[in-house]
Parts: sequence; C-alpha cells; structure tokens
Amino acid sequence: MTSRKCNIAGVSMKGGRKDNFFFCLLEHFDDGDRWFLRSLLQVKDEEGLAGDEAIREWIKQYEIRQLVLDFPLTNPPCHECVLQCPGALRCPVVPVCEVRMRMEQLLQEDRAKIEQQPKRYEQERNDDDLVHHGRDWHSKIPTVHILSRSFKRRLKRGFLPYWNRPLDFLVWTHYYDALLKIFNQTYDSFGNTSLVIISRFSYLRRHFPAGLELFEAHILLILIEMVRANLVRQQELQNLYDLEQGRAVRLEIIQTLEKKLNVFIYDYDMDILVKHPRAFESFLMAIAGICLHQKQMRPLPSWIGREGEHFIIPKF
Repeated sequence: MTSRKCNIAGVSMKGGRKDNFFFCLLEHFDDGDRWFLRSLLQVKDEEGLAGDEAIREWIKQYEIRQLVLDFPLTNPPCHECVLQCPGALRCPVVPVCEVRMRMEQLLQEDRAKIEQQPKRYEQERNDDDLVHHGRDWHSKIPTVHILSRSFKRRLKRGFLPYWNRPLDFLVWTHYYDALLKIFNQTYDSFGNTSLVIISRFSYLRRHFPAGLELFEAHILLILIEMVRANLVRQQELQNLYDLEQGRAVRLEIIQTLEKKLNVFIYDYDMDILVKHPRAFESFLMAIAGICLHQKQMRPLPSWIGREGEHFIIPKF
C-alpha cells in the first residue's frame, strides 16, 4: 500500500524592495506520520517577471493547494465599503462598531477600578511597572490583568477603519504587551507592509491557480506562542536577528520544531534556513500550516468576521 500524502507551503513576504523571497514546502506522509521539507524556492527581486513565473511553476509542479503567508489577505473595512461615509468616528459598519464597543468597555472597566479602589489600583500599577525576572509575564493576556500603560495608550488612540482590521484588535488584546516586551514592536495589519510588496502580491495573487487556498499568519505571534509553550526562551528571541547570535537561535528553534512536530529536514536545507532569516520565516509560515492540518490553533471569535476564517495562530 502506498502512503497518502498532503502538503502545505509557507512564504514570508514582509520586507522591502530588495528583499528576496523563500517559498517553503512541507509534505506529510501517513507512514510514520512525518513531515518532510520537500522544497525551498528562492526568488530574487532582480529576477522580475522570471521570478514570478518560477513561483507559479513551483506551485503547479508540487500541486500545492494551501499557502500560508505573513501578509494581510483582507483589507480594512473602509477599503471595501460602499456606504455614504459619515466619518471614521461615526462608522456604522458592524465589525467596526463591535471593536469600538469592546475597546470602550475595557477602558470603562479600568476607570471603575480606579474610582472604586484607587490605592489598590496604584499598588498594582506600580507592581506591573516593575521588572520581575521570575514572572511568567509572557502568558499574561493584556485584558485579563490590570491594563498596562502602553496598552491603555493603544486603546485610547482608537480604531481606524481605514487602517486597522478587526483582527488587529484581537491581536492587541492577546499579544500587545508580549510584542513590546520581546520584540519592541506593535501590531498593525499594514504598518510594516510596503506599497511595493502590496502591489507585487496583488499581481501574484491574480496568477495563482484557482484552487490555491490562502491563509495568513504572523511570525512574531508564532514565536510568542512558542514561548508560552516553553519551547523557546524570551532571551533567545531577543537575539534572533542578531548578526552574531541569530544563526544559533534559529538552529535551536528549528530543531525544537523538528522534534515537536516530527519534521525531517535535510542538512542542505537546514543550512539555508539557519543562514537566511527570510527562509527561516517562510519555514515558520509552513509550520503554521502544520498546525492548521492538525487543528492545533487558537480559536478566533466570530465578531472579527471573515478574517478569522483564514488567520492561523498556532497552539503548540
């Protein structure tokens, strides 16, 4: 009997005009329930249309049906709205109203704590501001504990329907503090996506096979979930993109995922993943695809709309 197989591909498209792309293909075999890194395709920017054709041929050659990207697959509400606009602050679109209601509710609850128990609130605030080296802070959900100063500022800045997606707010409520503490970054769907990359992906998408299903994930959220699952330490992630220590960190993360998810990688491909941060990130996109196949994902609420149907947050 021949073993049945399926595959999942990942690609990191974030970056600038001169960045190269790596497409990473993982293939699953029932025999042994193992995943194999089947192919790494590097597409250089200077290759232009020839590189775009190589992508299409690669997808066709390996009969890829699912592709995971670190790229926003949906637009902010304003981009597709056909209503007579009353202004961003009075937007009547249901997901926008839902997000703003939830944001105001969080701020109201925080104000109530200040008014009802001001001394206790101030003590908790001061304690939250201190550095606790032994605290398991990476598992802290911003909305469950006292709101951090940075998260409160983010809520007060509000939700912009021409810039943010409802998905953004979901990410803020679960990862805002961790993103700042580990990577010194925040999350906005289009905040780190250049117009050049948006235009190129729009072109590529029109030429993808009709049966190709696209999913969205985020590199930093995957890494934070690894920290929460005790698969990697915070200190290691802070050195992930360091010129001297980055390779060792990437190697350790890849080996951990190999063992955890039963993935086999040839030495030649391992060298590429360790050497090239963009190849490593595409590998993480494919890892998110494995979690999709295994149904090991964080459940997403229905109020974020259709974005939740194709956004993957792995649960290791």
